[in-house]
Amino acid sequence: MTLSTGTTAPVFTAKDTNGNTVSLSDYAGKTVILYFYPKDDTPGCTKQACGFRDNYADYQSKNIVVLGVSADDEAAHQAFTQKYNLPFPLLADVDRSIIKAYDVDNGNYAKRVTYIIDENGTISHVYDSVQTATHATDVLAELAAV
Repeated sequence: MTLSTGTTAPVFTAKDTNGNTVSLSDYAGKTVILYFYPKDDTPGCTKQACGFRDNYADYQSKNIVVLGVSADDEAAHQAFTQKYNLPFPLLADVDRSIIKAYDVDNGNYAKRVTYIIDENGTISHVYDSVQTATHATDVLAELAAV
């Protein structure tokens, strides 16, 4: 069962696509889209990542951070990012500690779940039924309506 809205988002620290250390606290005061996906460079995951890529300027204009998380390592994230020109960081959760903390562990992979974390570190939205091709625009539209 995924975490509920109104829950304080679990803190985390991980390496990103470029080997930088990233923590949730780095984004205090900003809205964070933390999206979990099963595996780099697979059809559904690629559609979802490219959707966030294609809408990234709109997210940036609203001061919204996009972070993707999977159990893939930094090398896989680098290849995926380069292949599809992804402008946002992917977090390498190889020990699956973030995946477990956010209750999206599905054995070997992360479940496809997106959390919106507000400026105060509270989960404001949970998407546990994701249409990969339209997810990024669906989230953007819902956040614009709030």
